[in-house]
Amino acid sequence: MRIRATVAASLGALALTAIAVPSAQATGDSGVRSAASQATAFAAQAGSQTAKATAFSATSAADDQVGDTAISNVVVNGGKDVVLGTTATKTITVTFTATDNSGIDTSTGYAVLYHGTDIDNSDAGAVPNQQVGDAANCTTTSATTATCTMTFVIDPQANLANYAAGSWKTWAIAGGKDGDYSQKENARTFSVKRYSKLTTNASPEPVVKGRTITVTGSLTRANWDTFKYAGYTNQPVKLQFKKKGATSYSTVKTVTSSSTGGLKTTVTAAYDGYWRYSFAGTSTTPAVTSVSDFVDVQ
Repeated sequence: MRIRATVAASLGALALTAIAVPSAQATGDSGVRSAASQATAFAAQAGSQTAKATAFSATSAADDQVGDTAISNVVVNGGKDVVLGTTATKTITVTFTATDNSGIDTSTGYAVLYHGTDIDNSDAGAVPNQQVGDAANCTTTSATTATCTMTFVIDPQANLANYAAGSWKTWAIAGGKDGDYSQKENARTFSVKRYSKLTTNASPEPVVKGRTITVTGSLTRANWDTFKYAGYTNQPVKLQFKKKGATSYSTVKTVTSSSTGGLKTTVTAAYDGYWRYSFAGTSTTPAVTSVSDFVDVQ
């Protein structure tokens, strides 16, 4: 089957290129090796099914299409951003639909998650949470359609560095029972972000009406190079207030974080109420709102 040969060649290339060690991490990390090993094992398993495998040994991992096989409805992590701190791993699920007029060969579905301009120049990737050599779990849902699922483990201390925050891509492949196949280098983009933290402290408490309240705080985010949290500098953060008894917050002003991520501003005490900072987020860092701090105005 031509699809098996293509999978063999493509995943052989992925084993060497797609799951690279982030430059800030230790070379030869076991998590990265595991990803490459699983891709290699799957490629070998697929290639052993046909003598044509060697004829396609130079096949690129870029987009390729033969016949009417199609991949659609690719969903990563339930459509939500993938957010990681400095230590805990995160397991995410990838699902996609494969269709072919002759039906889908459920042993040919596979996916890889990577960061980079394209699959051949990727610089970070995820670890498939599969048995070594296993394809995606593809379930036939009709005579022409199958739904495929794979899970991946992302470890910030093995798979990530600061440069890898932002947009990631999903490489996917599936084949029909007639030998048709579809291979997509970017079947779906998604965001991998550095976990953020935000604090608020309003003082003095209590305060005399008309006096000054000083509101301080700190905006920090995960640093995947040092595995610590560091200040997120020069970011606009909203100071918000909710009067006691009210149901919603209103923005009072915008404060810019300092070179250490610090926040500080002053307001005039007028009413009892709750003060908090709120950050809208960026392409590499998720939105975050601090716990509020109540001030009694006397």
